Amino acid sequence: MYKKPFDRKAAAAKRPFIKKNSDSKVKTPVDKKAPEENDNSFVEENLKLIGRNAVLEALKNNVPIDRIFIKKPDSDETTPARLEGTLRVIEAKAKENRIITALVTKEKLDSLCEDEDSNHQGVVAVCPAFPYFEVSDILNFAKEKGEKPFVIVLDELNDPHNLGAVIRTADACGAHGVIIPKRRACGLTAGAVRSSAGAAAYVKVARVTNIVNTLNELKKQGLWIACADFDGESLYEAPLTGALAIVIGGEGGGIGPLVKKNCDFTVKIPMKGKISSLNASVAAAVVMYEVVRRSHA
Repeated sequence: MYKKPFDRKAAAAKRPFIKKNSDSKVKTPVDKKAPEENDNSFVEENLKLIGRNAVLEALKNNVPIDRIFIKKPDSDETTPARLEGTLRVIEAKAKENRIITALVTKEKLDSLCEDEDSNHQGVVAVCPAFPYFEVSDILNFAKEKGEKPFVIVLDELNDPHNLGAVIRTADACGAHGVIIPKRRACGLTAGAVRSSAGAAAYVKVARVTNIVNTLNELKKQGLWIACADFDGESLYEAPLTGALAIVIGGEGGGIGPLVKKNCDFTVKIPMKGKISSLNASVAAAVVMYEVVRRSHA
């Protein structure tokens, strides 16, 4: 089926509210960056915060946390299951900060602490291997380099190996940063960092609460949003130039309908064989290098 090529001028007329302002910061809901004044011990690979005081202090000081594991409350026929004391406070603060919590067995907590000489007291928090940045840091980085922003947005990518591979390619292609969602997606785990082959130390990764809101903020900063999916115009004919954000979907369902609706245009990778799709990180690499090729054309 023939698809009319994307017309940037016509599309721009449909979003007249967009005004590029390179001096303004993107105020999108993202996790707070791990500031230098915070204890650097909170940003170590494979870091786990064990015990109630450690987790509570981390929550109070906005230390980046990927997930908190809390021991399931004991219950019987006469006593309802309910978290007690400090654990209830931790769960409430985690919910307030939109941090994922999981109620698990004591055995699960014990296994998380098997290499630690410490009493978990019913709670363990797992922290990212590297600190997250804000979206504005990514855009400011492009501005400092005197380049048009080139950003990779990942919609619900769950495999840490895929995330690490995307970060590695983003570094090789000169992308200014990678944006991932806070929920239903892999974070900067030790596995993702290892798969990046060191690139995680150089690529700015921002973790946001709402991908759709973030895309709209990027539009206000003058970026065009392209998503890679099965329909749309050919990757080799699409207008992949200028300030650009590329959206890559997750391993299972691809790009969500609402996210796709808020992209400016869709590109597809021509497939000649019997298999209709590529691994997410491979697809991301193909699209990123086409952007690189255009910049050198």
